[in-house]
Amino acid sequence: MLKVYSYKGCDGCGKALKWLDSNGLEYENFPIRDIPPSEQELDKMLAAYDGNLRRLFNVSSRDYRELGLKKALLSMSKKDAFAVLRSNGNLVKRPFLIGDNAAIVGFKEAEWAEAMGA
Repeated sequence: MLKVYSYKGCDGCGKALKWLDSNGLEYENFPIRDIPPSEQELDKMLAAYDGNLRRLFNVSSRDYRELGLKKALLSMSKKDAFAVLRSNGNLVKRPFLIGDNAAIVGFKEAEWAEAMGA
């Protein structure tokens, strides 16, 4: 089963959920601020993005800027980055889609269609 971590006020998240529904795909939706992705899910997503930690972060969030993560991320270990992401779900790039054969952050319809075979 697909898992989607989203935020109610996120336009891209709303579009992603509508897209999943319109394509008849079953999924579980989790509020990313309350229930961030697990360490194993973050690790799977990181592998999907060739180890690029920055791709997992919501770089447009105020929290990201206030915590100075742009600079800190350059020398941050995977373990430390995951701890930061797990402690503040607002820092995780959303929507965050994870499944047996899928791992995608952000919503780009063509990318999701290719990943889902839709």
